[in-house]
Amino acid sequence: NRCGVPLVEIVTGPDLRSPQEARAYLLTLKQVLEYTGVSDCDMEKGSLRVDANVSVRRGGETALGTKVEVKNINSFAYVEKALTVERDRQIALLETGGTVVQQTMLYDAKENAVRPQRSKEESHDYRYFPDPDLPPLVLSTELVAEQQATLPELPARKRERFVAQYALSQQDASVLTASRAVADYYEAVVHAGADAKAAANWVMGEVLADAKAHNDQLRTSPGALAQLIGLVRGGTLSHQAAKRVFGDVAERGGDPRNVAEALGLVQVADAGVLGAWVSDVLASQPQEVARYRSGETKLMQFFLGQVMKASRGKADPKLAQRVLEEKLAP
Repeated sequence: NRCGVPLVEIVTGPDLRSPQEARAYLLTLKQVLEYTGVSDCDMEKGSLRVDANVSVRRGGETALGTKVEVKNINSFAYVEKALTVERDRQIALLETGGTVVQQTMLYDAKENAVRPQRSKEESHDYRYFPDPDLPPLVLSTELVAEQQATLPELPARKRERFVAQYALSQQDASVLTASRAVADYYEAVVHAGADAKAAANWVMGEVLADAKAHNDQLRTSPGALAQLIGLVRGGTLSHQAAKRVFGDVAERGGDPRNVAEALGLVQVADAGVLGAWVSDVLASQPQEVARYRSGETKLMQFFLGQVMKASRGKADPKLAQRVLEEKLAP
């Protein structure tokens, strides 16, 4: 461009049939550009800009209608809104006997409206001329092939692989591959030993929530998250306790197990200790015990909740329920 910054202009054919499809196309294009490191696609900073040509035609017609260019679109959400407004404007104009004029419209996001900027000239009116500072650029087939060989795995293929390799749903794979950084992070967690599905749930939940609150930073190392997931699967931590440990590790770092021990969150699996908590709970709830033994087995969850409360969340729920069942047996 005029500042000497490399500029890529991508032009589609007249292939998009709705504002929703246009937005979906742009989001897909954004993913590809980010994955390949071409651009950060930050529309607020002007790294990616969108101009859209809009035309309508009646059902059954084959010829394209007169196009109108819409400018000043600075977000993906506004792309859909701006194109919807212009499409509806053209339809209303034609249905009332008017004529669509080729022109440039500016989109006003505040008013959700389009306003004329200028009448559109034909291509010969632009007075194109060669720029002496821009020599002809020849892209040979060899150069193109060479560059293609350096491309990373692109989003669509990575998404398909995640579904096949990690048994993820299409929805989960789409979330995890929306960003290359997140996709790489997820795989690093799995390669560090975490269960693939559990890792997906943690990344889509706690990790992305923490990143959103901290300028998209992935603050917990993949190894630490894998270790934390292992502590949950091994029964050392409850899922709720693990969330607290995650927050502490993200904020201050450290080994997840050491943090859990320092916070007093490691689950107790000692039968003697669990038995004492269970006995205390049952002794304090004689009426509920009688009801349970009379057939109200749904009270098991009540007793389990009381044990967890008495242990301050340290009791292993599965073992605690087993001890409860033994002590409540007639």
